[in-house]
Amino acid sequence: MQLDETLRASIAQRLRQFELQALSAPGSRRAAVALAIVEEGFGAALPGILAPAAWSGQAALLLTRRPSHMRNHASQWALPGGSIDGDETPEQAALRELHEEVGLQLGAATVLGRLDDFVTRSGFAITPIVVWAGAARDLVPSEAEVASIHRIPIAEFMRADAPLLDAIDDSVHPVLRMPVGDTWIAAPTAAFLYQFRELCIAGRATRVAHYEQPLFARK
Repeated sequence: MQLDETLRASIAQRLRQFELQALSAPGSRRAAVALAIVEEGFGAALPGILAPAAWSGQAALLLTRRPSHMRNHASQWALPGGSIDGDETPEQAALRELHEEVGLQLGAATVLGRLDDFVTRSGFAITPIVVWAGAARDLVPSEAEVASIHRIPIAEFMRADAPLLDAIDDSVHPVLRMPVGDTWIAAPTAAFLYQFRELCIAGRATRVAHYEQPLFARK
């Protein structure tokens, strides 16, 4: 899947036409994450996915692994993001977090749109923002917040075995996971990745806010 203007225009149009589902979550802390579309290329190794030896021109999504010392969601897969400060919009917060976590500074014109809000069991109401980041070749991880940076090809999220849905005792809704390489990513991050795949790439208006998180992701 080429990282080109055709892909950018297609994603932007689908997001403009999508009827967002904003969630009311009294008592939850507002947060935003960035689904940054970048070029596949050099990055931290991922089991089962061979990183290209050169910049490929293919589209990827930017993900991180959180350090083990983090208070919330230690060692988990994550999209760049965090709490919304003061009177920030979710878009402003997502762009700020991209800069703080991976050294990627982008303007408001790179925002393509939003996906549905997701309320987590750990007390956050998260708004996902889709951002066109281009090549983004010079990334610098924040030592305090990022253990590693990964450029996962969008094609990997289109696998026929995705999503993985697991029954759980305390909910009628299944836990959602997204397989990548020889491993997997859990909700809430997996929920954003799945809706991005369904809406932005496949053109299907799929809802994800009802999916559950595994027990370890609720802390």
